[in-house]
Amino acid sequence: MFSMDRHHAREYWKISVLPYLFFLLIPILALFTRNDWRAFPANLQDPAIHQAILLSLRTSLVAVLVTLVIGMPVAYYLSHRRYKLHRIVDILVDLPTVLPPAVAGVALLMAFGRKGLVGIWLAKIGVQLPFTEAAVVMAQVFIAAPLFIKAAAIGFADVDCELKKAAALDGANRWQVFRHIILPISLNAIISGAALTWARALGEFGATLIFAGNFPGRTQTMPLAIYLGFEIDLTKALTLSILLIIVSTATLAIVKGILHWQVDNHLEEWG
Repeated sequence: MFSMDRHHAREYWKISVLPYLFFLLIPILALFTRNDWRAFPANLQDPAIHQAILLSLRTSLVAVLVTLVIGMPVAYYLSHRRYKLHRIVDILVDLPTVLPPAVAGVALLMAFGRKGLVGIWLAKIGVQLPFTEAAVVMAQVFIAAPLFIKAAAIGFADVDCELKKAAALDGANRWQVFRHIILPISLNAIISGAALTWARALGEFGATLIFAGNFPGRTQTMPLAIYLGFEIDLTKALTLSILLIIVSTATLAIVKGILHWQVDNHLEEWG
């Protein structure tokens, strides 16, 4: 009787996941079924789409590199909970993930715009950031960097303290401990965070639209081209949407594969 109840409960939970899965899958399937696949190769060769793809790839890769440089120290700081300002820094890092992207775009414009808090000083030396490719990168970093920082922080925090102490006893300084112990052990977390950051930067829309504008060939990324294409040519919008879904799915599959491989290795060590 008890085993039958457990069987029914298990079947109930299996069925209960279906509504949400259908809710996710139906819109994605609709994109693939409504797309004109005969026009797909031609759309990819369209100059406007081609420019949007190249611009998105270029700016998102630069955004990841910038995030690695400025985000790595923050991730390492967050991996040490004993620091006094840990909670404040943690809240600040998470803030862009909960802010509406439009608010992030306005904030960037108020800070780095021609009459912004910092932009007014940059303008005096001839530097103007809004509505440029640099603005696209800045918007992507602002929105996507927290994904890398949080993933890398978890990786750094998982490093066994005994390993770091042993390296220090052998005469290694902090930089050597980080380079030869912490960094290699946390590499999977860093790669996963960088991949998620790239995928998020590739799909960033709201902050980019407000801070960088939507100028074809200059600041028009793939999401912005979808927005414009939806009003002008639906087939091109569908082409770019499908391309972004494929890239995002592949990125998630790679990240999940790395994480599962890491978990399996840990289980084998513990076994």
